[in-house]
Amino acid sequence: MKISHIEHIGIAVKNLQDSILYYESILGFSCYAIEEIPDQKVKTAFFLVGQTKIELLESTDPEGPIGKFLEKKGEGIHHIAFATQNLEEALTEVETKGVQLIDKIPRKGAEGLHIGFLHPKSTQGVLTELCEDKSK
Repeated sequence: MKISHIEHIGIAVKNLQDSILYYESILGFSCYAIEEIPDQKVKTAFFLVGQTKIELLESTDPEGPIGKFLEKKGEGIHHIAFATQNLEEALTEVETKGVQLIDKIPRKGAEGLHIGFLHPKSTQGVLTELCEDKSK
């Protein structure tokens, strides 16, 4: 597996609009996209910082993964995502090395990426996402 760069850092927030305001008015970033991903029960907002993106994640359902995360841990960093090529092979490779997968096969994520999550029990406590941009 070849990881090319940090694709984004996911941050769980209670209120997307309040958080966008903070990132824009305090830090001076510009939100370039807002997207809802119904099957993941989340609404996202993206900021580009250099070549890395910040993804804000607001739950659209308290029983969804972000809703449960917020209930248990509160707002904060949720995951780190790395860009890779051939996501299916990458997931197979890390699984053969003993990593527990959340996603055994890629699924659709925000911005049209194909994604797969690695369980934090196998990644030193950090929820890790692998991403592939098939449009490139």
